[in-house]
Amino acid sequence: MIGYLGLFSAAFIAATFLPMQSEALLVALMLNDQHSLMVLLTVATAGNVLGSVVNWVLGRAALQFKQKRWFPANDAQLDRAEIWYRRYGRWSLLASWLPIVGDALTIMAGVLREPLWSFVAIVTIGKGARYVALAMITLAWFPSGQA
Repeated sequence: MIGYLGLFSAAFIAATFLPMQSEALLVALMLNDQHSLMVLLTVATAGNVLGSVVNWVLGRAALQFKQKRWFPANDAQLDRAEIWYRRYGRWSLLASWLPIVGDALTIMAGVLREPLWSFVAIVTIGKGARYVALAMITLAWFPSGQA
């Protein structure tokens, strides 16, 4: 149970703007061969998606502060981000698993009022696919589950 909780926590934190890496822990737990692969993938995806929801909420709340001097983006930057997001649309959230870019995408989705249901669905697909791909690569390199 500790392994699952640690993976959930690492995946959650990794999805926020705080530095963390959940992929290494997922691989380590897979190679340990004491945990269900399906549960590991589900836990990692759930933690990562919930961390992205935190970014979305921060984005939703951020606009109330946009006139403050300390706000990290001016009107022109927000307009450019909105044009970019509107051009590529909500499907750009499939790339939410990417380092740095993914955090910005999830925050911008909140700023631009992407509905939570579509946000969660698309982010889950993108982040889940990343973990599945990592698991497949790991299993291809270490078919017995042991390094």
